[in-house]
Amino acid sequence: MANAITMLRYPVLVAVILLFYLGDTTALYVNVVVLFVLLLMDTLDGMVARRRGETSLLGSTLDIATDRAVEIVLWVIYAHLGLISVAIPIIVVVRGNLVDAFRSVMVERGVKPFDMMRSRWGRFLVATPIMRTGYAVAKITAFLLLALTLALQSGSAAATDLVWTLAGIISWVAVVICLARGIPVLIEGWPLLQRLDSKEKVK
Repeated sequence: MANAITMLRYPVLVAVILLFYLGDTTALYVNVVVLFVLLLMDTLDGMVARRRGETSLLGSTLDIATDRAVEIVLWVIYAHLGLISVAIPIIVVVRGNLVDAFRSVMVERGVKPFDMMRSRWGRFLVATPIMRTGYAVAKITAFLLLALTLALQSGSAAATDLVWTLAGIISWVAVVICLARGIPVLIEGWPLLQRLDSKEKVK
């Protein structure tokens, strides 16, 4: 059930994309709700997995991959539509690739992603609920406000500039948190990988 919910996010994402580009003013307002459902499904699949005892390596991998896909697609679309700077998706993609590369090497050696963090400040930024939740809330708020901005623009609503400005600010807040949670992985992962590399050379 949990994995089914995760996979269902892909057709919903396609619907969101189509509404962004093909929808009229009414459809764009409806799309704000559809987008909210898409983002809410990320929380729902995790709740269902825990409640039904369906947590698994496959499930967690699908969830992480889907989260990343939805996030990148939305940032790219918003940049393409001229709602945010193209620097935002570039930063998010580069940061994500670097962090995932470091983590994948450690996971292959039996080290869980969050267990890489040895320092107190690293664990706080990367693994604590307050930082993870803060990042999620910032992203969701930015995504919804940007979708609302597009709907307001299509109808020439008076509040467009205010909402757009707020959406832009929160988008950059999300990027800052994204970097703050990624940089410790690179700083602490670098020496760990060097030590592993040295061991491999000795063998």
